[in-house]
Amino acid sequence: MKIALSATGPALDAEVDPRFGRFRYFIIVDPETKEFEAVDNASATAAGGAGISAAQTIVGKGVEAVLTGNCGPNAHQVLSAAGIKIVTG
Repeated sequence: MKIALSATGPALDAEVDPRFGRFRYFIIVDPETKEFEAVDNASATAAGGAGISAAQTIVGKGVEAVLTGNCGPNAHQVLSAAGIKIVTG
């Protein structure tokens, strides 16, 4: 199982970024193997559609769940349509 976290930095000890779509990095973690990958979010500075673009990138990484502070309706729809569980808060 792969989990994506919206993060303020590229390390596992980075804080969770509360802004899905505008987060600086997303960290993909496999809790079973403890392996992780930090990915720069190219959508963070987009004028519009950052959440949708970030969600599409995450879908392409084979993630099964997303942990973030807040997820807007458009990104939520993309992730949900791909069967990805979204945990906010």
